[in-house]
This record gives sequence, structure tokens and C-alpha cells, in this order.
Amino acid sequence: MKRLELKFVNQDGKTVTYSVEKPIEPVNTATVNAAMDEIIVQNAFTSNGGDLIEKKSARVVENIVEEIDLGL
Repeated sequence: MKRLELKFVNQDGKTVTYSVEKPIEPVNTATVNAAMDEIIVQNAFTSNGGDLIEKKSARVVENIVEEIDLGL
């Protein structure tokens, strides 16, 4: 399953990550950038270390799970 991870820096200088499951692909860089700006402007999310103050990065992550047949 793929997820879009949005990474921000909070007031304490720590990285805060929010994930969106099953993002629309291909991911539009301009849309992600604008959405992250809006999250900061609207103060939409907070963290234990205070408000989000800047964007750090964004990435698409995919987990691949392969079952191992143990013959049980």
C-alpha cells in the first residue's frame, strides 16, 4: 500500500509527519506544495512541540509485504 508522507518542522524544531493513505497518482508536486502551505497558514494541525512552522519534505512510501510459507 502506498502513502503520501508530509513532513513539517514544528516550533520545537522537530520533524512532524502526517500520512495520507492511497494518494492520487501520479502525485502532483505543485498540489502537494500548495496543500502543505495551506496546512501551515490555516494552522490545521498541531503537535506536542507546538505549531507547524515550515515544510521539510514530502514523499510517497510503499510497503511491500511478502508472506513466507512455513509449511504449517
